[in-house]
Amino acid sequence: MDSHKLIISRSYEEAETLGSAIIFKGRSKLFEFKTIELPLFTVPLKANTPFTNCIPEGTYEVTKIYSPTKGKCFMVHDVPGRTAILIHKGNYASGKKVDTEGCILVGSGFADINQDGELDVIESTDTLAKLLTILPDKFKIHLL
Repeated sequence: MDSHKLIISRSYEEAETLGSAIIFKGRSKLFEFKTIELPLFTVPLKANTPFTNCIPEGTYEVTKIYSPTKGKCFMVHDVPGRTAILIHKGNYASGKKVDTEGCILVGSGFADINQDGELDVIESTDTLAKLLTILPDKFKIHLL
């Protein structure tokens, strides 16, 4: 049986982490989308700090869940030093309005929605809805 996997290749920018994601079922590519997270490092240089940085590179189990605050989304399990890491809708990982405290936000592409000079993800609600239909209840995510 072919299993689903999600691979996200990330670019570490000063203010945020941008990702290009692909869902595979076996060897078949099912869907491509974009992601945005908090930055890799903060000043002073620290990494993997809850509410401050992106998720460390690695492979993690993911399950579909219902969050009281985010609705239907995905939970990333066993992230070292972290809890309650979700994949959910939202647009901003930097600036005055930030939609993540360490989670992965999904969208169809990047644009500077709020004109602050940083990229944001667009069409997040539609992208998450598509992921909820494509991905099974349990799968692996590979963060590069």
